[in-house]
Amino acid sequence: MLSGIIALVFVVVVAPIWIVAHYATRWRTARMLSREHERTLADIWDLTQRMETRMETLERILDADAPGWRARAGDATAAGPGRGPGGGPGGGR
Repeated sequence: MLSGIIALVFVVVVAPIWIVAHYATRWRTARMLSREHERTLADIWDLTQRMETRMETLERILDADAPGWRARAGDATAAGPGRGPGGGPGGGR
């Protein structure tokens, strides 16, 4: 009889707490990025910033050397750099 009560207490009280604690720990560790992923995201961010700077520089050069290039190309950014219908460089593309 005593072993039945102990088994019942284990199944009703201990096992659910143990399972919840186990998976809560797993969920917390799964949410965090590893250092390698953080480094990769930082590298990608840096590359996109460099690319954006290069595109802006190229657009300034083209604006100075070939005025009206945006209209001739039929570009959606004819209003100026970064002001296309999509809100960013290149408009809605």
